[in-house]
Amino acid sequence: MIKTIVFDFGGVIITLDPQQAVERFRQLGLADAEKKLDPYTQQGIFGDLELGKITGEEFRQEFSQLVGHEVTYEECRHAWLGYCKELPQRNLDVLKKLKQEGYRLILLSNTNEFMQSWADSPQFDGQGNGIRHYFDAIYRSYEVKMMKPADMFFRHVLTQEQLFPHETLFVDDGPRNVAVASQIGFLTYCPANGADWTKEIYEFLEVKNKD
Repeated sequence: MIKTIVFDFGGVIITLDPQQAVERFRQLGLADAEKKLDPYTQQGIFGDLELGKITGEEFRQEFSQLVGHEVTYEECRHAWLGYCKELPQRNLDVLKKLKQEGYRLILLSNTNEFMQSWADSPQFDGQGNGIRHYFDAIYRSYEVKMMKPADMFFRHVLTQEQLFPHETLFVDDGPRNVAVASQIGFLTYCPANGADWTKEIYEFLEVKNKD
């Protein structure tokens, strides 16, 4: 019986637009933006930011050195938010419905303070609610200093939440992340970035809860 559902943020809750982010960073002077920005796991100062090794301000300073001119914090934030293509209302509706039905909902995301400054704000859903309104617990890479697909990130959540993996569904658009979670014993579901998973998740829950 599935009791807890763990959701990824980018690609599942929000639809990602990596090309828009690449273009915004390129406009700031990052010539090889496409190489620097990985769809699932960032590298260099981008990875350091998401792993919590550097702060947003330290990222701004190092990025400014990288491109050879001063870049503001807000310009960095604007570039990162290029990843946010849309937040489908259907996703928020289903999150609310799942909570009402008694599922514990957890967010598990590789992300950074620029992205989450928007997610935590009242502007997130357009109705005055931040991301925390929809989840019982949130685990973000830059806060816990771990990144998917490292298995210790998943094990950290299991320990903190006192979960059994066979009672937990993990939903992520990253095949590598899903593979690691599956090896640990999570039930997994891997929708494509931007796919409408709201009907399929109920079909998945119905089948698994019969087992």
